[in-house]
Amino acid sequence: MNFGKQPQSGQQPPPGAKEPSNNWWRVALFILAWFLIIYFFRPYGGPQPVELTYTEFKSRVRQGDVVQVTFRGQEISGQLKQGVQVDGQADQRKPEDENQSASDSKNGSSGEGGDGNQSQAQAQAQNQDQGRLFHTVMPTLEDPELMTLLEKNDVTIRAETQETPWLVRILVSVLPWVLIIGFFIWSSKKLQERMGGGPGGGIFGFGKSKAKLYDKSSSEVTFEDVAGLSNAKKELEEIVGFLKEPDRYRSLGAELPRGILLVGPPGAGKTLMSKAVAGEADVPFFSISGSEFIEMFVGVGASRVRDMFKDAKKNAPSIIFIDEIDSIGRERGSGLGGGHDEREQTLNQILNEMDGFSPHESVVVMAATNRPDVLDAALVRPGRFDRRVTLNLPRKKARKDILEVHVRDVTLAEDVDLSVVADRTTGFSGADLENLVNEAALLAARESKEQVEQDDFSAARDKILMGIEREDVISDEEKELIACHEAGHAMMARMLPGADPLGKVTIVPRGQSLGATEQIPEENRYTRTRDYLLKRIAILLGGRAAERLTFEDVSTGAADDLKKATQMARRMVCQWGMSEKLGSTTFSQGEDHPFLGREISEPKDFSEHTGRIIDEEIQRIIAECEATAMENLSTCRNQLKVLAEALLEHETLTDEEIDEILAKNDGEEACSRQA
Repeated sequence: MNFGKQPQSGQQPPPGAKEPSNNWWRVALFILAWFLIIYFFRPYGGPQPVELTYTEFKSRVRQGDVVQVTFRGQEISGQLKQGVQVDGQADQRKPEDENQSASDSKNGSSGEGGDGNQSQAQAQAQNQDQGRLFHTVMPTLEDPELMTLLEKNDVTIRAETQETPWLVRILVSVLPWVLIIGFFIWSSKKLQERMGGGPGGGIFGFGKSKAKLYDKSSSEVTFEDVAGLSNAKKELEEIVGFLKEPDRYRSLGAELPRGILLVGPPGAGKTLMSKAVAGEADVPFFSISGSEFIEMFVGVGASRVRDMFKDAKKNAPSIIFIDEIDSIGRERGSGLGGGHDEREQTLNQILNEMDGFSPHESVVVMAATNRPDVLDAALVRPGRFDRRVTLNLPRKKARKDILEVHVRDVTLAEDVDLSVVADRTTGFSGADLENLVNEAALLAARESKEQVEQDDFSAARDKILMGIEREDVISDEEKELIACHEAGHAMMARMLPGADPLGKVTIVPRGQSLGATEQIPEENRYTRTRDYLLKRIAILLGGRAAERLTFEDVSTGAADDLKKATQMARRMVCQWGMSEKLGSTTFSQGEDHPFLGREISEPKDFSEHTGRIIDEEIQRIIAECEATAMENLSTCRNQLKVLAEALLEHETLTDEEIDEILAKNDGEEACSRQA
């Protein structure tokens, strides 16, 4: 029964908040990349040299046009006196012309139009400087005349080494390792997020506990927030008292129970009850699911168990809560893995840790499951999970209390009666009731209502139980057949004494069904008599009997009814000892497998002769119940027809509307519900 606001983990940031991240490596990588860009692209920032052929280069040397050269391996770069135009043609201007051009530019700057002449002169000077730089490549063959030719023409000669600069060599040797280490750190963090590494981070955090810690300030759920479950609260108040005042119990020689097993159907409130215990005791609360222990690596689950119990002992007194413990606590040796199975290693470690508690360590291990029958015997023996607290589905008063908690923030109309809603939600768990309130609010908002009305709760209940309405186009013949079928169910539910009261009949397709007849038990049933089960089978077969009486034929619409009736009859014969021929004997046929949780084929523990008797008994029960349905509906064929016609007209009828319709017809007394 999850209602109210759930406490947030003490280790988790608030919703929407971003965790602070260490981005030093991103800054360092950006600086390194910027440095490399500046270093390698620095030569391209100034004037670009003109490419000369080697022949043209030597010709310029002979003409005395080369000022200096720099040798770097086979490459030669340098500067010319008169320069080369950008298109590769030689500049034919003489030095006198250059001086005159410079003088004209200087003089023109002081006169009219000086700005334009100055800009033109600057552009010419820039092109001239760019044209004076050249670059060429020597042939692979040696040229002994080159050095003599350079010295003869007074060319300044320089030489540079071909070795890579020390900074570049360091970057080339170190940068790959930096990238590899950075990728390793990044990938390990991603693995930590996906595979649940602990605070240590990365792949080294696989063995850390994934349990969420709810500290004293964040665990705000108490017993007042849990509606119903009064018996479970009384049982757990003793644990709360021991955690609050351990000395009072130890002075009398009492010891704190090590393990508490919460057993109940899904949605009964097992997790919420464990949080309420932690809130009442005002102690740290470690919460984890059983499936979070298991990973693809061997030994991870056992390591996480050790780490979780270590943290709990440091924060003692504290509570450890393991949800769905049957995922790791199933009976060992079930054939689903050898003794070295990871699941079994995790279970062995839990058993070992629970035995290792010291008398002064106030640590309670709570676990929840809806399959206590599959747990290993060593897990539920005295000294471990020896205390079992059963959480049942809420009864009528508890359902009303739960609904009142859930509607605190819901705007309700004046016509809403939570007692009526509680009456019509028999078998609902706390989670189902929470979902019911939410669905009703969504339906009201969809229709632009300002308040949630009673009809919204009814529509939400129908949606949860039968599914959403389908938009199938059904022919008139099929509608007539469906109406007759559902009328047969309704008539049988009204006529048989002791059957569950009729709630609603509809021929509107919902979910996988084309129609539905709803019966609402007055309260949860924990035991069922043989007479009740036989009447239940007769009601299931009432639709098929109505088809046979009206149309003298049957359809596939009774497929689900036949399946449920056969399963119920088989359990009556094989499991509940309700067969006169077989007596008070049970047979394993059709039982749930304790390890797989489903019905599978198993070796039969009875002979072929007994199997034949079982089949005959099942067929006999089905035949007798169908005969009962045919007999009852035969006496009320007129009312059956009237009810089917009313369903064709209105599509949905309540129990009160059915009573009004049948009361107007003759013979109604013979077809009414018997006392």
